[in-house]
Amino acid sequence: MSYENVNSTLGADFSLANGPRATPAVLARLNALLPAFLARYGLVLTFLALWQVSSTQGWVNPSVFPPLDLILSALWGSLTSGALLDDIAISLQRSGIAFVAAVVIGIPLGLVMGQARVIEQALDPLLQFFRQTSALALYPVFILLLGLGETSKVFVIFWATLFPILLSTIGGVKEVDTKLIEMARTYGAGRLAIFRRVVLPASVPAIFVGLRLSATTALLLLIAAEMIGANKGIGFQVMNAQYNFQIPLMFAAILLLALLGLLANAVLVLLQRKLCRWAQPNA
Repeated sequence: MSYENVNSTLGADFSLANGPRATPAVLARLNALLPAFLARYGLVLTFLALWQVSSTQGWVNPSVFPPLDLILSALWGSLTSGALLDDIAISLQRSGIAFVAAVVIGIPLGLVMGQARVIEQALDPLLQFFRQTSALALYPVFILLLGLGETSKVFVIFWATLFPILLSTIGGVKEVDTKLIEMARTYGAGRLAIFRRVVLPASVPAIFVGLRLSATTALLLLIAAEMIGANKGIGFQVMNAQYNFQIPLMFAAILLLALLGLLANAVLVLLQRKLCRWAQPNA
């Protein structure tokens, strides 16, 4: 059979099935996804477009609010030249150590306080007192005790990130359905089994809420910690760029921090979805 015959019998149908007929299906899918995309990100895109137009048209002072293309250019240039890579590594190290320490201490302590009423009553007044004290207000105290080095910077971030994790864990344990615990006892489960099979899994969604709050808090406190007595870090670069009136670079460092926060939140949301398939979180 010749190529022309094959094309006339099979090829024409194949091209019609996968060519013109596929295009409306793709367009229909895009039309279905576009409203959802605009509903979620439309306001953000409008804000960014308004920023760009306002700066380029002179509606705002471009020296104070530079156009987005200059900010992105400054960010890309700093990353490709390696100028910000060391600062990113140091900032992630500081916030990462503090966050891990808060997780290691906050989650076990919260699980114990949530189940042992005696321990909670003994520690709750002290917890509430320190929770109401701003970490930034205590930062000078930490500097006096620990010096201007890395220890005070890590500790002030740890202090701020500890309480969201601790309180969320305590709340998660207390909100466990008592009927589930009674059912487990009916089937002969001991205290350890109830904790492992009922209390801990039911508390995981609340714990992840605290983890996401703490991850954001760690980056916020990182800025303040690196603005005092630091010569490296993203927070230091924000202040250094502001002092030298490198405004695009200043906004680039702020944008980088925001992107790191979004990345940390996305990782935690993904991990929560893997561990809590019955309670899907909203990103």
